[in-house]
Amino acid sequence: MGKIAFVFPGQGSQSVGMGKDFYENSACAKEVFDKADVVLGKSITKMCFEGPEEDLKRTINTQPAILTTSIAALETLREKTKLEPDYVAGHSLGEYVALYCAGVVNLENVLKLIQKRAELMDSAATGSMAAVIGMAQEQVEECVNQAQTAGTVSIANYNSPSQIVITGETQAIEKACELLKNAGAKRVIPLAVSGAFHSALMKDAAQEFQSFVDSFEVNNATCTVITNADAKETTLGSEFKKKMPEQMYSSVYWTQTINKMYENGVDTIVEIGPGKVLSGLVKKINPEIKTFNIYDIESLNITIEALTTANV
Repeated sequence: MGKIAFVFPGQGSQSVGMGKDFYENSACAKEVFDKADVVLGKSITKMCFEGPEEDLKRTINTQPAILTTSIAALETLREKTKLEPDYVAGHSLGEYVALYCAGVVNLENVLKLIQKRAELMDSAATGSMAAVIGMAQEQVEECVNQAQTAGTVSIANYNSPSQIVITGETQAIEKACELLKNAGAKRVIPLAVSGAFHSALMKDAAQEFQSFVDSFEVNNATCTVITNADAKETTLGSEFKKKMPEQMYSSVYWTQTINKMYENGVDTIVEIGPGKVLSGLVKKINPEIKTFNIYDIESLNITIEALTTANV
């Protein structure tokens, strides 16, 4: 029998109404949302359930909203089954749900951490990002290196073998997009984001975040976390303290994370939280891995039944 991993989504997976099903059907999920409202000092519950979409799409709201919804989904799963993962990972902000799942930080602290992270990233909003579809990693990296003559530009996300996101100063991104199109990229899509996340432009924000992180108790993990910034197995609290700020300006090595899990015997991945983005990426990275989603009560029940039948 293979190993199981839980993965948690990042920005872009949000939608108005997310989490409402869990809130109405699970006492644990309701507790998570109620606690989030108190710790965050605003009704993230109302924003998740009712929107408006424009507010939900703002980084400062999106990050705590997705985190809260994903943790509520996780706690609903734990309420119904004793299933625990061998590995966890999250995409960008989703990594904080992975840290919560692995006992690295408690609910109150992870909410405070993600709120501060969102505030800093929002205030550092400058530059742009673009998704590159249908081009080999090496070719993308070559074009990005050439575009650095126009300014700061780098890889933000290695999402799948056919999807890479670039990030940096707007002028350098425009130059990179032109080079990528000329080099044969299938599509180059500018992203509707407020800043150059996961780039060197986030280093000042990351430095301030480091001071904030240092004031928190960060535990060793109860299961192995594969971290975004290096796709390495991490369990030590001291390592997480260092990697949390690094993650803000480092690439998200998602393809490498999934490959690492597979090498280590993971054959089943459960995406927990709004949307199905990560499951789609996993299928592109390695179709051998079985994927499941938990984004509402129905998908939760389907996943539990399937995993129980398979004796995972």
